[in-house]
Amino acid sequence: MISAIKFRGNFFSGILQAILLVTIGLVSNSCKIYSFKDVSIPPQVKTIRIGFIENRARIVDPTLSPQLTDKLKQKVNNETKLTQVQSDDADYDVTAYISDYSVSTSGVSNQTASTNRLSVSVHISLKNRLNDQKLGTPDFEADVSRNFDFAASMTLNDAQSTLTPMIVSNMTDDIFNRLFSNW
Repeated sequence: MISAIKFRGNFFSGILQAILLVTIGLVSNSCKIYSFKDVSIPPQVKTIRIGFIENRARIVDPTLSPQLTDKLKQKVNNETKLTQVQSDDADYDVTAYISDYSVSTSGVSNQTASTNRLSVSVHISLKNRLNDQKLGTPDFEADVSRNFDFAASMTLNDAQSTLTPMIVSNMTDDIFNRLFSNW
């Protein structure tokens, strides 16, 4: 009888372990829940104009504006069927500017700054020229912001060389998602 209880205990233990492994597998896969391929652009919208993203922040990284503009244009080109045009009669007209680029202390250890935070914000504006036909996304303005931490022992110039590719990638994704995924 004792061996039957052990067997039953091992059996149920095995089932619990299997359930636990399946649950862990599902949870780890669900870490990828943000698949931003859900672009919702009505078929009537054919063209887009993306203006140069100006830097109006107090601190100016001279490489950020052109890199952000180019990356956004590439992403729109690669992930939508919209044709990019330079004329004022584009169906969607996107303008944007970097509104904040500032550094603050985000971590303190032994009464000394240990981590700094670079905050970046971009103000975007979408003008839908097809609005009178009630097609597509309505006109809107929005801000997208991200924070990027770096060691306080680094200067901002040193941190920028490391952070700029991440800033460009993350901010481009955020802008794109705000424009086309109602995110």
